[in-house]
Amino acid sequence: MVIIRVGAKTIGARATLVTLRWMAATHDAGMPDHLSTRHLRRRLLELAGLMAVVAILIWVTPGLGSLRSRVGDASPGWLVAGAILEVLSALSYVVVFRAVFCPRMSWRLSYQIGMAEQAANSLLPAGGAGGLALGAWALRRGGMSAANIGRRTVAFFLLTSIANVWTLIVFAALFAAGILHGDSAPALTYGFAAAGVVATAIVLALPKLARPSAASSPPAANDGRLRRALRGTRDAIGSGVGDAVVLLRQRSLGVIVGSFGYMAFDIAVLGVCFRAFGHPISIGVLVVAYLIGQLGGLLPLPAGIGGIEGGLIGTFALYNVPITAATVAILAYRVLALWIPALLGTVAFAQLRATLSRNADPAIICQPLADPLPRVEAPAAVG
Repeated sequence: MVIIRVGAKTIGARATLVTLRWMAATHDAGMPDHLSTRHLRRRLLELAGLMAVVAILIWVTPGLGSLRSRVGDASPGWLVAGAILEVLSALSYVVVFRAVFCPRMSWRLSYQIGMAEQAANSLLPAGGAGGLALGAWALRRGGMSAANIGRRTVAFFLLTSIANVWTLIVFAALFAAGILHGDSAPALTYGFAAAGVVATAIVLALPKLARPSAASSPPAANDGRLRRALRGTRDAIGSGVGDAVVLLRQRSLGVIVGSFGYMAFDIAVLGVCFRAFGHPISIGVLVVAYLIGQLGGLLPLPAGIGGIEGGLIGTFALYNVPITAATVAILAYRVLALWIPALLGTVAFAQLRATLSRNADPAIICQPLADPLPRVEAPAAVG
């Protein structure tokens, strides 16, 4: 399943590449309609309506008295702490975005693009591809080539996934060594950790398996659309994985702090939500169940609503966390994780559009984005 997460993210990168090729083919850097302010605003209203319906159902449905009782016993202080942690998670996303796409980009522009991406991720289905498509539009307007956006998008997907995968592997090892306790589903823990090891090996092999085609067979004029699309996807994957490896080898502080902070602060939000409703759980179970349960967000549902909640509740139940305690904590966590990025990102998106419209030559904003990373060779052996 960890392999599925990486694979789904690569599919998301493919969707972004399609958007970029459409821009290049039409010589038009206009925003796709599904990323327009009008569309995002409608999604925001739909999300508000859906969450209101869920709240009403919880309040009036017979048999949910214990759940309603726990909601009434919530500790406001812990929920405020959760809101602050979610802001820190969103800011960490901005840090890793800037480190991957352009370390010389201004922090103001980085914040506007990175936070706007998170609003799109909260409001659009596609497993995170919606946010990166919005970022691709902004970067294209800012002067970055479609090919470079594609490879850096793959690198970004992989780097943010690697943080989750490696954390799962480390915590499984801590359980195995007896440093952490309370693992009531060891088969689940070690099975997903093993899948993470396999996924890492596959990713490290990709630069060799998907070498950029420019070095060997340049595209022919009579190549069909499908062949050109497959060639472009192969090039982006091979180059993007190479960029990700280079950034890791360089020990880029922005990449490391941003990618792990984005994940760790979000896990902490869920942890304080459990505390807010009087049911703290061990850090080992919290981290492992979070990382496995979040895979439900890969379902093509708006903001992952239903998929993430179901995945998290089911996973915590497998780790013997009472369903009522898990449900109320996860619902509170999801409110914070959806609305804080959505609201901050909507404001940032409006600021981003104003920034790009005020600049007579948007290409000047992101001119350094054309700088390539050093080429990386695939490891001689993978293990």
